[in-house]
Amino acid sequence: MQLVFETFLERLSESVDEVDFREAMAAAAGELGLSAFAYLSLPVETAAKPRLISNYPSRWTSYYLRKRYEDFDPVIERARCDTCPFRWGPKFGRIGSSKLQRQVFDEAAAFGICCGLTIPVVDRRGGVAAMTFAADEPDPTFLRVAERYGQALQLMAMCFHISVRRKLSGDRTVDGVTLTPREYECLQWAARGKSAWEIGSILGIRKRTASFHLDNARRKLGVRTISQAVVLLATSRSSTL
Repeated sequence: MQLVFETFLERLSESVDEVDFREAMAAAAGELGLSAFAYLSLPVETAAKPRLISNYPSRWTSYYLRKRYEDFDPVIERARCDTCPFRWGPKFGRIGSSKLQRQVFDEAAAFGICCGLTIPVVDRRGGVAAMTFAADEPDPTFLRVAERYGQALQLMAMCFHISVRRKLSGDRTVDGVTLTPREYECLQWAARGKSAWEIGSILGIRKRTASFHLDNARRKLGVRTISQAVVLLATSRSSTL
């Protein structure tokens, strides 16, 4: 489990888009025998759209979002008001549920999503998300994995949520200063100990260009060295947890 978790964290640190994040979680979950997962981050503002990163069938996920099923899904409804992981199956939420809620379950089952373990994630910024590991039936292997690795899966869900929020939220503010996407990205790599030459190789740009973006970030932040800029980045990150 330790190797799986360490590899997962490394892949999260290298992820820059939804595809990277999906592959990182799919690989880690697959190592534990969990073939399907879905991460749904609910917006704080009602008008905003939720973020869904999943390896469920794309026909189902696009349909789910188009129908705004997150507003009716009994699993998500419970995740909104509970902080403890919970298992669910075909009978979950049937008693007292509406016709639309039952419809969500029936349609999901048609895509092989019949039962699962859902981990609610709540952060200090008021963000709410749900990480679900699903299966087409409650077979003993799935139940054993959910039981054995319960705490590890919770930690993975939180790490995933924080990484996605930091990298995909569009918030590139450091110490009250907004950086360009490239300046922020270069500074993030510098915070991982990468030199300008290494950053250029990673991002597919010249060393000179990477240095240019790092210097711009440093000047905007009003500090003398890149190391001081990295400290400001680290401070800004810790204050958002």
